[in-house]
Amino acid sequence: MGKVLRKPIVETTEDEYDSMFDINSKAAYFFIKEAGRNLADNGKIVTIVTALLAAFTDGYSTYAGGKSPVEHFTRAAAKEFAERGISVNSVAPGPMDTPFFYPQETPERVEFHRSMAMGNQLTRIEDIAPIVRFLATEGWWITGQTIFANGGYTTR
Repeated sequence: MGKVLRKPIVETTEDEYDSMFDINSKAAYFFIKEAGRNLADNGKIVTIVTALLAAFTDGYSTYAGGKSPVEHFTRAAAKEFAERGISVNSVAPGPMDTPFFYPQETPERVEFHRSMAMGNQLTRIEDIAPIVRFLATEGWWITGQTIFANGGYTTR
């Protein structure tokens, strides 16, 4: 779940800020809360955050800012739900090759983002789905973690 906005801080309206945090933080918080209430023991919760938690690119202050609390909610929930064997993790992909990304960027910036990852490509859903599947099935010993799955985007 999420919403993307690329806009300088000084141009961001309060309504835009509220919308970004409602969708990217608040909705995730209540998703985790309800999952914690309703999951059977030994269940799994996986949230999606962003590689921009570890790599700065201009204009994404409300997007990265709105996703950063989810990383903390994930760690807190991992501790709170551990007694029931519920693992809670986040996956942080790089810029995604989805319809949400392109309207925010110029063709030159899309190429820049591609150049920052292995194979000169954006993260695809197919790149992170196996990681989510692993965390939701076999990855029971991994909890409270953010997995940066972005083709090396955060290393450059």
